[in-house]
Amino acid sequence: MQTSIFIARLIGPVMIVVGLSVLLDRQRFHSMAEEFLASRALMFLGGMMVMLGGLAIVLTHNVWTSDWRVMVTLFGWLLVISGTIRIIEPPFLYAGARAFLRRPAMPIVAGGIWLAIGTVFCLLGYSH
Repeated sequence: MQTSIFIARLIGPVMIVVGLSVLLDRQRFHSMAEEFLASRALMFLGGMMVMLGGLAIVLTHNVWTSDWRVMVTLFGWLLVISGTIRIIEPPFLYAGARAFLRRPAMPIVAGGIWLAIGTVFCLLGYSH
């Protein structure tokens, strides 16, 4: 349980800050996302970092229970899969990401999702 709380407390604030950053400056986020997608090196490096973070979570917290802790495990596996795709098959991400970026509401949706995930993890982590 302590590992679950620690990871939730670690992920929550970062996700909240990222979500707020995107919501407060949507144009900057859009430009940054375009730059990221244009750089194969950044995509590869980002994939390595995301995969490492996900593996760190999964290796220390591969908990499959019927309570909130499974969300931490699922988040870790999501990061592992996302990082792997960025490293092995970046063109798979390019098409979807570019289509997503063409939508004007994209930063609001992305920022809202990050804010919601961060809030949930903070509530779960800091309420214990």
